[in-house]
Parts: sequence; structure tokens; C-alpha cells
Amino acid sequence: MATVLTSENVHDAWSALAEEVRTAVLLTMRAGRPFGSHVPYVFGSDWTRAYLHLSRLALHTQHLLAGSRVSLFIAEPDEPEKNPLALRRINLQGEAVVLSLDTPSYDAIKERYLERFPQAEMMFGFGDFALWELRLENAHFVLGFGQAFISTADTPARWVHQKVERVATGKG
Repeated sequence: MATVLTSENVHDAWSALAEEVRTAVLLTMRAGRPFGSHVPYVFGSDWTRAYLHLSRLALHTQHLLAGSRVSLFIAEPDEPEKNPLALRRINLQGEAVVLSLDTPSYDAIKERYLERFPQAEMMFGFGDFALWELRLENAHFVLGFGQAFISTADTPARWVHQKVERVATGKG
């Protein structure tokens, strides 16, 4: 008998993945085509906010300055004994904005980022680096075969099985 996963179970699973995997692929648009970059990240209180510390000199940052639409993709590492098609992964979509130094939460986010990536402390002193806030609107989380869930920023703690959502909306 298959285990029925609740929103709380799915929340715990994506949180564990985000804790285990410290880097993601940031997808930006370059000349109308997706462009992927490997980036370290931290999340806010849920999946709807992620924070990146980016250099203005990097191509992905130049892309963000030209257009703020992004996707962030986090995947469990592959290993020879694992089925690569059943790896846990989450794909998030939204908009990116530079986080101003006078934002009330800036210091707390910087501290959280440095707790996870202490080697980045020196880069916070570089003038070309800035914290970016990803304001994520949609999430697609795959736990394995037949275990795909979606959520939206309107109800970030509610995870709906992808098959159920397709039937309910008539999409799919």
C-alpha cells in the first residue's frame, strides 16, 4: 500500500533537500534563451523567498539586470546506486530583485547566508556583490516516481499532488 503524503510531509521533504544541497542552478534569460548558473543560496521562512549573493560582473547578474524572471532548480546529488530519474528535485519560478542595504531584514539575511557560507564573508566587502531576493511564486517538487507536487506563493504550505491538480484544473 502506498503511503499518502500530506502537505506537512512534503514540506519536511523539500526542507530537508534544501538543507542537504547547498547550491542550485539559477536560470536566467540570455538573448531569449535559458541560461543556467551554479549558485549558493539560502531560503527565507519558506520556499517563496530565496537569497543569493551575486557579483554584478557575473553573466547571470547581467541577465537579471536586463530581466528579472528566474527559475531556481535544486536537485539531490546523483550516485551510481541511485535511479537518476527518481532523484528528489524542486523547480521554483519567480522574480529577482536586489535587496537594498536599508531593507529591515538585510542584516538577518546576511547573517543567515554567512552561517551557511562563511567563506563568502570577504565578498560582502566587495562593491560588485549584492544580495538578491528571489520572490518565488510557483514550486514543482518531485520526490520520486509518481510523487510530484505543486504549490503556489498564495498557499506555500499547501502541496497538491500534480496528478490531482491536473485533473482539478483540466490541464495536463
